Amino acid sequence: MTRSAPRERIIESARDLFRKHGIRGVGVDAIAEAAGTNKMTLYRHFGSKDELIAACLCRAGEEAKEDWGELAAEFPGDPQKQLHGWIRMATACAFDDPRGCDIANAAVELAEPDHPARKVIEQVKTDYRAALVRLCRDAGASDADMLADALCLLVEGARVSWQTVGAAGPGARFVEISEAVVAAFIRQAQVQAEAQAEPASRQPESGLV
Repeated sequence: MTRSAPRERIIESARDLFRKHGIRGVGVDAIAEAAGTNKMTLYRHFGSKDELIAACLCRAGEEAKEDWGELAAEFPGDPQKQLHGWIRMATACAFDDPRGCDIANAAVELAEPDHPARKVIEQVKTDYRAALVRLCRDAGASDADMLADALCLLVEGARVSWQTVGAAGPGARFVEISEAVVAAFIRQAQVQAEAQAEPASRQPESGLV
């Protein structure tokens, strides 16, 4: 690990250990040692292990936000391509790291509703869904909220499938299923637009004399 600032080393070391051993399976002594520092320094930057956990999840949320910028840069001015790019990005993330999503894993481990990380988990997931809704709307989906929810559920389910039964399980069809769902929502929007654009002469008469 490069000799970055102690706070950064602590966060990166903690994230790595949490991924390998779980949040509950790692103590502050192990984190401090991995970061090349000591407990006194760790507690000077973070008042508690719980506070450190929350900071690690905030960092994961910041990285998730960067994904949207990368998609916009790769497919400038083309939200449909960005949406298809998101599907492939989600697939790559899941296959590249079989340990799964930091946020989702933390949500399972940290069941206490008053844990300081719970608010971070909720905010990150809420922000991510909102960004996906905007992308679905810009891509021309008939119901952006429903499409975004469908894609969120698909990716969460695929991630669990990959973690449990591997790449040969149902998660292997994530791209195929997601592409079909996106196509259906966009086609529905096109059908609705065509119906609204029909000339008035083709609309049913009101029955009034």
